[in-house]
Amino acid sequence: MKKTKLQVVHDYEFDLIGLVAPLKDYKMAWVINNSLDLDLARTKDYQLEFINQPALVISQYILEKDHGFIQLLRNRSYSKSDKALYLVPELKTIDYFLLLQDYTYELNINAYIEELSKHPYVQNVVKLDVTKLKSKENLLTY
Repeated sequence: MKKTKLQVVHDYEFDLIGLVAPLKDYKMAWVINNSLDLDLARTKDYQLEFINQPALVISQYILEKDHGFIQLLRNRSYSKSDKALYLVPELKTIDYFLLLQDYTYELNINAYIEELSKHPYVQNVVKLDVTKLKSKENLLTY
């Protein structure tokens, strides 16, 4: 019997900013809201389940726009064990990810990076290339 495989091609049509800031998630959302004049709101935790590994529970904040969204995701998962689990394991030094999807091109990612890097609670801000990440599928939260 011939087998057929389903191949799914994902679109990564968003910009990604990595943030190093050892803050609680609600404090990081507050920093971003105040620095960028946004209104990120807490939503249901993003849960990602794997076959032979523990599930990831990631806190998320989102701002829905008419033609896109801005989303804050914590890199480190809430876990019941002592083992640290990460949304993007190859970037363990990054504490948060800010996903920017804007089909109107109104958002200026460089201005966001500049404003966030000025804040005293934020240690480092870096623009990341999504296509080069090994675990990029984990960032698809829809």
